[in-house]
Amino acid sequence: MAYFENVSKISYEGSRSKNPFAYKFYNAEEVVAGKTMEEHLRFAMAYWHTLCAGGSDPFGAETAVRGWNGYSAMDKAKARVEAAFEFLDKTGIPFYCFHDIDIAPEGDSLREFYANIDTIVDLLEQGMKSSGKKLLWNTANMFTNPRFLHGAGSTCNADVYAHAAAQIKKGLEVGKRLGAENYVFWGGREGYETLLNTDMGLEQDNIARLFHLANDYAKEIGFGGQFLIEPKPKEPTKHQYDFDAATTLAFLQKYGLEKTFKLNLEANHATLAGHTFQHELRVARINGVLGSLDANQGDMLLGWDTDEFPVNVYDSTLTLYEVLKNDGLGKGGINFDSKVRRASFEPEDLFLAHIAGMDTYAKGLKVAAKLIEDHVFEDVIEKRYSSFKEGIGADVVAGKATLASLAEYALSNENPRPNESGRHELLHSILNQYILAE
Repeated sequence: MAYFENVSKISYEGSRSKNPFAYKFYNAEEVVAGKTMEEHLRFAMAYWHTLCAGGSDPFGAETAVRGWNGYSAMDKAKARVEAAFEFLDKTGIPFYCFHDIDIAPEGDSLREFYANIDTIVDLLEQGMKSSGKKLLWNTANMFTNPRFLHGAGSTCNADVYAHAAAQIKKGLEVGKRLGAENYVFWGGREGYETLLNTDMGLEQDNIARLFHLANDYAKEIGFGGQFLIEPKPKEPTKHQYDFDAATTLAFLQKYGLEKTFKLNLEANHATLAGHTFQHELRVARINGVLGSLDANQGDMLLGWDTDEFPVNVYDSTLTLYEVLKNDGLGKGGINFDSKVRRASFEPEDLFLAHIAGMDTYAKGLKVAAKLIEDHVFEDVIEKRYSSFKEGIGADVVAGKATLASLAEYALSNENPRPNESGRHELLHSILNQYILAE
């Protein structure tokens, strides 16, 4: 059955095309900085937003018109698998990703959930073999069901903790079977509402224990995917333990997990943490933990996680600048953790939204590659910090300086002045020039 019969395969037609169902900038085979766009960007469809989201919000019911809406339970899950591979084929997106409850209903017991997952994984495996599509990552949803109201790894209930472990165990088995390139941990409720009833130390220790158990089991079964943690500061809890990239990195270092995990960073989560996406990427990159990306954006007038499709070329350019400086994302990729707006209820809107996001990142990739090729920022930065290349600055960097030697130097060189302007406005002007260039 065709679920998107009004849409043909999306092709690249160039920036002057008037066809809304065509890529204007994303040309999968075009080589940029030594690799094709497809190899650089490694786009992935997010199962939860693309196939499961119905357009509901706190003030209204679902609006989305979908060909599988007439089914229920396992019949709906099976229909979504068919729709998934049709969508991936028509968009040319090479990867997909999912939570366990995205692909299969939980049923009335954990055993039934396992059985439902196995049935759907059979279908996913068949679809992947026939289409050549790959699983970027999978994960366990440990935040939606009421059992997780106090958290999963951070719960105060050991029985719930065991259930979370059981979902992760199954998730790793599924990931191995489907050849997942990554496995993601997102602590949707790993945080607190008030410290008046919270043992923060025990909660964080238990989360770390769960991660170590997952790592041990992955080795036991031969799961070769990369482990990722996705930071988020708040929502649904008031304060989540994986607040941002720096906080998560500190957690990993404290518990000896920094060599096991990298970070899956989301643009909208960076906004909620009070950072730019580039900041989060830079923190991860310079610490060697930049793993994968959730591509979306938030509405600056709304203080919550809106998960809009990314259409800001300025932001995508700076995002891809960090990715290129990181020499790519390795096993990671760029998944569209993005949902169409409630008023965009027709099936065709799913394609139009992904086209917009993919074109935005493709344009950002080309601009970022040109910026790096021309050493635009590198030359400025090198000149700005040139005083640390010689003399007393070189001694500081080499570890030869002492407080005494620095004080002696300062006494002979009083009233130091800034060596040159930061040229902040000029740099933004140059960035605009590169973005707007034909």
